[in-house]
Amino acid sequence: MNQFLSISAIYAAAAFAEIAGCFAFWAWLKMGKSIWWIVPGIGALIAFAWLLTLAPSSHAGRAYAAYGGVYISASLFWLWWVEGQTPDKWDIIGVVLALSAAVIILFAPRGTA
Repeated sequence: MNQFLSISAIYAAAAFAEIAGCFAFWAWLKMGKSIWWIVPGIGALIAFAWLLTLAPSSHAGRAYAAYGGVYISASLFWLWWVEGQTPDKWDIIGVVLALSAAVIILFAPRGTA
């Protein structure tokens, strides 16, 4: 359970950093905000990349694949919390499937057939 909580914290922080960094560029390019929005955005994207290296996986691709499920759920949380749009039942079903897949990718026993 401790490992699960540690991984969850790493991925949650990485998701927040990635979404915040990407949103900074979105705000500049699509919402007409100042170009200075990209300065913290770049910092957030650097933090995102660093945080993913903390994931306890011996292969980057597996860590990134599992992170995908967390990113999907964090994106929908952002949709609701920051953009004020409530996720619908299809969003929730998608999140459940994505997080289930992430758990399988991260915690499946390896080396057994």
